[in-house]
Amino acid sequence: MGRDLNPPGKTGGPRVLIADDEELIRTGFRLILTSRGIEVVGEAADGVQAIAEAQRLRPDVLLMDIRMPHLNGLEAAKRVLRLLPDCRVLMLTTFDLDSYVYAALAAGASGFLLKDVTAAHLAASVRLINTGDALLAPSITRRLVERYATARGADRSPGQAPRPTAGASVVRTPAIHRDLAALTPRELQVLALMGRGLSNTDLAEALTLSEATVKTHVARIFAKLALRDRAQAVVLAYETGLVTPGGSAAD
Repeated sequence: MGRDLNPPGKTGGPRVLIADDEELIRTGFRLILTSRGIEVVGEAADGVQAIAEAQRLRPDVLLMDIRMPHLNGLEAAKRVLRLLPDCRVLMLTTFDLDSYVYAALAAGASGFLLKDVTAAHLAASVRLINTGDALLAPSITRRLVERYATARGADRSPGQAPRPTAGASVVRTPAIHRDLAALTPRELQVLALMGRGLSNTDLAEALTLSEATVKTHVARIFAKLALRDRAQAVVLAYETGLVTPGGSAAD
């Protein structure tokens, strides 16, 4: 099983569980976080351990490697989020724009980090998603989703299912099926603009609304569609066809 890691001394902020099959990565991340006053409550070396330790320790943030033995990080993250809906999952990958990242965001992860992240950015990222925000700026998330969605669409003929990508026998990108009919016309408009990368400030300007009104619309969209954050909203906008790859976007 994973280890309890409650280092002596004063700690604060989110309680973190680190799941990675490389001990050196786990140790390095633990030292970085604890040196910055963030408590690391445990470690796990594979997806099965990650689920067990998350249930036992109930962390605020789970740093999860995507590629792990026994159970991949994506499937483990999905199970953890079902068991602990208040837990925030931050996926770790060695590849920028990995197709698994798209799947992780669709599954409910709050963002992703490359494993060569700087110490300062790692600590800041953990604190950020613990506040309930998504790690990625909406425009960056939109570019990630659009790039993968475009590549996925180009890899098949009309009416055909997507061809398997690397690792597809293990991990498949989950389609998000949500009833957009629950949204008002204005909420649909807001969701579409979020999918194109607009921030709340941008939305207020584009729709001639106050930011407070925009925040209310965003909150209602999240509640009606059971979305965790803006990253998942962007994925949903593409999965449902509300926004299409190659469409106009605001950066």
